[in-house]
Amino acid sequence: MNPAVESYPLDKRPPSLPPIHSVKLTVNGKDTELQISPWTTLLDALREYMDLTGTKKGCDHGQCGACTVLVNGKRINSCLTLAIMQEDTEITTIEGVAQLDGTGYLHPLQQAFIERDAFQCGYCTPGQICSAVGLINEGNAKSTADIRELMSGNICRCGAYTNIVDAIEDVLNQKTA
Repeated sequence: MNPAVESYPLDKRPPSLPPIHSVKLTVNGKDTELQISPWTTLLDALREYMDLTGTKKGCDHGQCGACTVLVNGKRINSCLTLAIMQEDTEITTIEGVAQLDGTGYLHPLQQAFIERDAFQCGYCTPGQICSAVGLINEGNAKSTADIRELMSGNICRCGAYTNIVDAIEDVLNQKTA
């Protein structure tokens, strides 16, 4: 027996978490039940169990914003929340953003990102768009400086910030026109 490994009699083992747990999530308007470990992040549940790979894993520490999704219309970093904590909420990923206005066409922000060339490599784009949708839902962006500040949690390594801000301003101006 390896002396570095502790051995416990069956009746004396320390308690542990259950290996899987049933989690019911509503993602992009669809109800799904997953059998996952209770420590599975929402990001991993979306990507690995639901094949919704538009949400990206960047830093996995809540610092880059690549994993931003909407929960009840508010933006969150999906790498910082457990999937089990999001039961009874409405989760929207980049795959569901186009459905938000009910037209079946691209969301105005998606269209504005295309028109303004607000992406280069595209890795951060899903998180940028979800964050921008949340920013508009919050209603706090009144100026270019506000947009920059409120989008500061989303990093673009390619440096497309000017075009991202322009795209968001275009959509905000459409809403007020």
